[in-house]
Amino acid sequence: MSPTATESPVLDEREVLEDVAIDLGGVPPGLPPDPWDDRPPPREPEWRPSLGNARLAMLMFLGTEAVFFAGFIGAFLVLRLSAPVWPPPAQPRLPVEVTGINTAILLASGYTMVRALRAVRRGDQAGLLTGLGQTALLGAAFLGVQGYEWARLLGFGLTVSSGAYGGTFYTLIGLHGVHVLGALAWLLITLARARQGRFTPRQHVGATLCGMYWCFVVALWPILYLLVYLA
Repeated sequence: MSPTATESPVLDEREVLEDVAIDLGGVPPGLPPDPWDDRPPPREPEWRPSLGNARLAMLMFLGTEAVFFAGFIGAFLVLRLSAPVWPPPAQPRLPVEVTGINTAILLASGYTMVRALRAVRRGDQAGLLTGLGQTALLGAAFLGVQGYEWARLLGFGLTVSSGAYGGTFYTLIGLHGVHVLGALAWLLITLARARQGRFTPRQHVGATLCGMYWCFVVALWPILYLLVYLA
């Protein structure tokens, strides 16, 4: 009785090459395409920069602004430390308590701005409008209180020509106020665009840049309040 012949399995050349490629940790070049494979070819992942050009430009601009304010703060500290008495005699004192409350208002506007940016990333249009509107109201309130206090200080005799004390105060605080005013104008434009539905979870660079600038002026103010009002 003759032994039964066993048939050897037919090996697919393509499968063998793929197995070898997997074992070697790569894909051999020159592998012919399978005419029966109707699957679409794998797409290579699209490269995207981790930081957009607009955001990078804004960061560079904010860095320039930080150096700009650092120069004025350095000049203020030199005058402050070289003065035997600060504030000088017969000069009005700065409104520390009211400005402290005003500082809390501006910090709250930074929180509402962060909430607005989170809302636009989620696609929450109502949350975006609410956050931007609250930020604008708080920013306007901050400027209103600052203007009122400035009017009182001018009435008490503190002017730009009142020596280094008045000059450095109006220079530093005035520069920050101008930046807040500019940020508020930008914020109102961003709010108007948000009402038109211009921002989506994928396209909201304008809102992000506005939020970055607003958070910058918010973060800068406590430093000025500490140095100018409390020190």
